[in-house]
Amino acid sequence: MKATPIILAAGGAFAAVLVGGLALYGTGSNLGNLVASGPCTEAGPVSARLAPLARGDVAAFDASASPKPAPAVAFKGADGAPTDLAALRGKTLLVNLWATWCAPCKAEMPALDRLQAELGAEAFQVVAINVETRNLDKPPAWFKANGIAHLTYYGDPEGKVLPAIQSAVGSTGLPTTMLIDAKGCTLGVMKGPAEWSSEDGKRLIRAALGASTS
Repeated sequence: MKATPIILAAGGAFAAVLVGGLALYGTGSNLGNLVASGPCTEAGPVSARLAPLARGDVAAFDASASPKPAPAVAFKGADGAPTDLAALRGKTLLVNLWATWCAPCKAEMPALDRLQAELGAEAFQVVAINVETRNLDKPPAWFKANGIAHLTYYGDPEGKVLPAIQSAVGSTGLPTTMLIDAKGCTLGVMKGPAEWSSEDGKRLIRAALGASTS
C-alpha cells in the first residue's frame, strides 16, 4: 500500500518592532509540530492556557502545542563561573538572547528588567544571556550605563547558546525569548522584542506560573 505523505503546516510568526531597530526572522515555527515527550506532557495544558493570552504587547508569543524539553545549554554568570539552565531548574524561566549590536534587544531590555523587579522570585526569573563573543567588557558596561539593575548578567563568550536555541525554536534573529516551565519544558517562544513588563506581558507570565490572569 502506498503511503500518503503528511504535510505539516508551520504557523507564521511575526516580529514586533520597538523604537531603535528591526530584527529579521524566518516565518516558520517548529514549536507547534513537536511531539510531546514524557517529561513534558504536563506542560501541554499550561501552554494551551497561554495561547489565548498572546495578544497586545505579547501578540507574537507562539505557545507550543506540544511542549518538549528546552535545549541543554551552558553559559557563564556575572563572575565568569560556568552555569546552565539545569542549574536554574525549579523556576519558570524567561530566557532571552540579546546583543549590544541588536537595537531591538536593547530597546526591550528595560522592560525585562522591570519584569524581573516585579515578578522575579523563587518561582520566576528572567535569564538574559548575552551572545557576543568579542569585546566582552562591553555588554556588562552597557547594563550598568543603562540602569539594568535587577537582571543577573549572563554571557556566552563561546557562542554555543545562540545556535542551539535558534535551531530548537526555528528562529533566525535576535532577540529570541523562550518561556520555560519549572521542569525545563518549553512553553513557547517570542521571535522579536516585546514590552514584557506591560499588563499583557505580566498576564502571560502569571498564567505560566498558575496565578490568576484576571
